[in-house]
Amino acid sequence: MNAPTVPAAPAPPRIQWPSLAAALVIMVAGTLYPPLMADAAGKADHNLAMALFWAMSAGFVRGVGFIPRARVWHLFFSGWSCLAGLLLAAVLRWGV
Repeated sequence: MNAPTVPAAPAPPRIQWPSLAAALVIMVAGTLYPPLMADAAGKADHNLAMALFWAMSAGFVRGVGFIPRARVWHLFFSGWSCLAGLLLAAVLRWGV
């Protein structure tokens, strides 16, 4: 009789330093210099803020090593989505 096999434990989560560093930089920059998220007239640029907050959230989630199981959340909170949020913010801010 075969003994039941125990599934292998998933690899322990590891800190992803680039994502975590990006999130920390966005957090500190937004705290110390809020006009970063303002338009030329000094009013809040909500699209830019949304892109930066998405990048910051994805950076923190992935940076601490958490990988969501659900595919949709994995797409929104991965290291690549952190980069996508930063690129979107750059396009919105400077029209690159």
